[in-house]
Amino acid sequence: MKKIIVADDHSYVRRGVIQILKDEFPFAQIDEASNGDELIQQVMKEEYQLVISDLEMPGKNGLESLERIKELKPEIPVLILSIYDEELYAARTFKAGASGYLNKNSAPEDLIKAIRKIATGKKFMSHETAHKLEKLQTKKQSMDTLSNRELLILKLMASGKTTSQISDQLELAATTVSTYRSRILEKLQLNSNAELIKYALQHNLIADI
Repeated sequence: MKKIIVADDHSYVRRGVIQILKDEFPFAQIDEASNGDELIQQVMKEEYQLVISDLEMPGKNGLESLERIKELKPEIPVLILSIYDEELYAARTFKAGASGYLNKNSAPEDLIKAIRKIATGKKFMSHETAHKLEKLQTKKQSMDTLSNRELLILKLMASGKTTSQISDQLELAATTVSTYRSRILEKLQLNSNAELIKYALQHNLIADI
């Protein structure tokens, strides 16, 4: 690994990851970005062997950044780090082109293990992630059935935002937000906002919105 970029909006997370990388790859150039837009700009200018990115960042989030990077330079492997449970995001990040998904609670050696596997051209997922994705295949009430926009609206609704607030934030018509709400309830087999909030709490969706 000659050039790596680490993207996360929390400086202490970036510093922690960078220190782990420097210990393992002392001669590598390691850059950093604090949001999705900055990450994309850096990727356009530099030739990285690896991108390590958080999912929740200002500007373009991790999924949007991942999709854009794969449009610009599809050959660059992207490792996603996230606080979210694998059930929520792992499948959709791999579908978007990620080379690996790792929970931030993982041990430092897991990060290095992931990087070394990705460097060989293979995809990385922990045994825990693989197990959860396998269970997800047979689970009807699956967030994997939601589009990225539906997932975002689900999180905003669960955080207590009204239809009009979501409409203003996402620049959508209120009727469109209501349509998304109906689709979400149908896909997740829920019947009310109360059930939606309960579901969101069970799956840790309300944190870091």
